[in-house]
Amino acid sequence: MRISPTLTVLMGAALVLGACGKKTEAPSAADQQTASAPEAAAPAGPTPEQVKTILASLPAPFNAGDIANGKAKFAQCAACHTITKGGPNMTGPNLYGVFGRKVGTAADFSYSDAVKAQGFTWDAEHINTWISGPMIMIPGTKMSFMGLKDPKDRADVIAYLKVSTTPAP
Repeated sequence: MRISPTLTVLMGAALVLGACGKKTEAPSAADQQTASAPEAAAPAGPTPEQVKTILASLPAPFNAGDIANGKAKFAQCAACHTITKGGPNMTGPNLYGVFGRKVGTAADFSYSDAVKAQGFTWDAEHINTWISGPMIMIPGTKMSFMGLKDPKDRADVIAYLKVSTTPAP
C-alpha cells in the first residue's frame, strides 16, 4: 500500500504538534527529588480492633451499624459538616468529638438560639432523633436538613460517625 506524500506530511505535522507542550529535556534535580520523595501519609484511622471497641460502646442497634453504608449516607452530611480533628466548621459545625459534647458548644460556630437553649449532651439516641428531623427535634434550628427517614440508615450513619469522630485511645 502506498501513502501519498500529502498524507505523509500531514501525519508528520500531527506528530510534531502532538509533542508541543511536552517536556522533552531531562528532569531537573528538584523534579527528581520531588518524584522520589515519599508522599505524606494520611492519618491512620482506627485499627479493626479499635473499631470493634468503639462500636461496642454504642447501644443497640447502633453498635451493629454498617460503617460502609454509614459513610455513603454521611455524604449528604459532608456537604455541611467536617469530621476530622481540627477540621473547619462549614455551614454546620465540625463533628469530630461530637459524642459526649454538650449541644451547641462546638468552638467558633454560631448556633441558633434554639440550639443554644438545649441542655443535653450528644449521644447515639440524641443524634438518631436529630438526623431523623432536626427541625422537628429543635424548632428554630438553622439546620434545614429534612432528615434520614430509614432507621437502618440512621444507625449506620451513627456507627460511622462514632468510629470516624472518636479520638484515638
